[in-house]
Amino acid sequence: MGESRHALIIANDTYEDQGLKQLRAPGHDAEALCEVLGDPQIGDFDVEVVRNASAQDMRTSIEAFFSDRRRDDKLVLHFSCHGIKNESGDLYFAARDTQTRLLNATAVPAQFVYGCMSGTRAGCTALFLDCCYGGAFSRGASVRASRDMHVLDAFTGEKPSGGRGWAVITASNSMEYAFEDAKLTEGSTAKPSVFTHAVVEGLETGDADLKGRGEVLLDDLYEYVFDRVKERNPNQTPSKTAQMQGSMQLAHSRHRRIRIEAEPLPRRVQEALRSRNEFTRLGAVDEVRSRMESPNLSMAEGARQALEAVARDDTQQVADKARRALSDACLKPSPARLDFGRVHRGTAVPRQSVSLHGTPLARHCVAHATGKWLQVEESDEGLAVGVDTSAEGRLTGDIALKGVADDAVVHVEAEVVPPPPDTKPTGSEGKEPGLTHRPESRLLLAPALAAAALALAVTSVITWVVAIVAVMYAEEGLRVGPEETFAASARHHGVIPALITALITATAALVLGAFARRDLSARRKRYTPGAKSATRSMTLAAKRCAMPVFVLTVLMGIAYTIVTRFL
Repeated sequence: MGESRHALIIANDTYEDQGLKQLRAPGHDAEALCEVLGDPQIGDFDVEVVRNASAQDMRTSIEAFFSDRRRDDKLVLHFSCHGIKNESGDLYFAARDTQTRLLNATAVPAQFVYGCMSGTRAGCTALFLDCCYGGAFSRGASVRASRDMHVLDAFTGEKPSGGRGWAVITASNSMEYAFEDAKLTEGSTAKPSVFTHAVVEGLETGDADLKGRGEVLLDDLYEYVFDRVKERNPNQTPSKTAQMQGSMQLAHSRHRRIRIEAEPLPRRVQEALRSRNEFTRLGAVDEVRSRMESPNLSMAEGARQALEAVARDDTQQVADKARRALSDACLKPSPARLDFGRVHRGTAVPRQSVSLHGTPLARHCVAHATGKWLQVEESDEGLAVGVDTSAEGRLTGDIALKGVADDAVVHVEAEVVPPPPDTKPTGSEGKEPGLTHRPESRLLLAPALAAAALALAVTSVITWVVAIVAVMYAEEGLRVGPEETFAASARHHGVIPALITALITATAALVLGAFARRDLSARRKRYTPGAKSATRSMTLAAKRCAMPVFVLTVLMGIAYTIVTRFL
């Protein structure tokens, strides 16, 4: 399976407790971050926003977010809210209904979040805390807490097993506040906080791609955010802790070009380019052009930059020759337009190729698809392009190519139409037999399985209670008629059928819940946010009901076998 990217943004700016100051920035933070993380050209995350939720809803959303993940998944969790500590120094995240005197019951403990992060099977997790932690603050700034606390202490522990890793980036350290916009006044328009504004800006502009690799890594983003926050407010210092091998790729760099460290020209060539003799300079341009065709990209980039300087500053004849040479370093995709025509929904569409012509330097580029339905992979010729046929409709999008010298665009079109009558789609998503000919059933498969799992889980609880009552009656029967064995009394009161029913229904609930989670993960693009949330909530409730029943029923069965041998 391929990489799956999920983000959960929790933003609380309204509090029922009068002791918690209302915040202006979190709502805008959530909108801006959701837009940039969900942009297919930038973050390409499946984003869920939870705003002004109760503490119970926050805990449910967080646990569901980390549950049932795969090794290839990448997760981002962002908090924008008040941070509070109790008298013992434990950190809590404030919810809408948080009461500062009842933090255990009405707030979300940082240790709860840490436990979910540590227990997930996802490969990489990034946690952003745009909260408030106490300390000195400047006049005129709206701040988000009071009291000093060591934020990162709540997220320290043993390194996760199985190669998993996580990182925590906070808006400020233990001695400072997290600032909202310093110019905010009552009734003013809300703006992002200093920290989240820097995160969004770095991802949206691509400026956080510090090494010009065409992608933004978590470490690069932290360095960028650190510098920007300190520029705007020297009193605020972002902090980071990580238990991760390497760095997590957070986003594509949409605007910045690829950077290659240029190798300087040999001295003799530089001198020839500066010669007063125009014919000597023309000959030097030919030499520089040959170097630009080298497979050594550093050498080629040094030659390209030298030709750009000649094209700007030299005489007309020499400059024209340099500009013609520079055209060899431009991206030349062929074809520049792909039309897949009419394709049936759910079918496997043959991939089309895009060739990249020119020098090795010209072919060195990064491709970004503007739509999630576009599938782009590198090939020996250039690019292999396919389309996702899971949703009907007219599809139009672009593949943006970012090169060293310039950018190029490949336009892609396709029209997904209903499948022919009496045929079953045979796409690559592994549709279930008997369901593929009914799209409405497929779209509701995960919620339906989750609802069935919950119903079976509730049934298992009821039958287990019935079994317990039957055991109590069987024991009472022994006291009334001591000549009767426990096995006979248990059969008379129906203990065994109740136990078997409880075991079967609990097992079925766990199996159906697993299938629901698997379908939701495999076809996440087909479900609405409401369907996703409902499915996760029902499967989580079913698991919490069925698992204890399963374990207790097995133990009761073992105990019954032992007891009936002696009574």
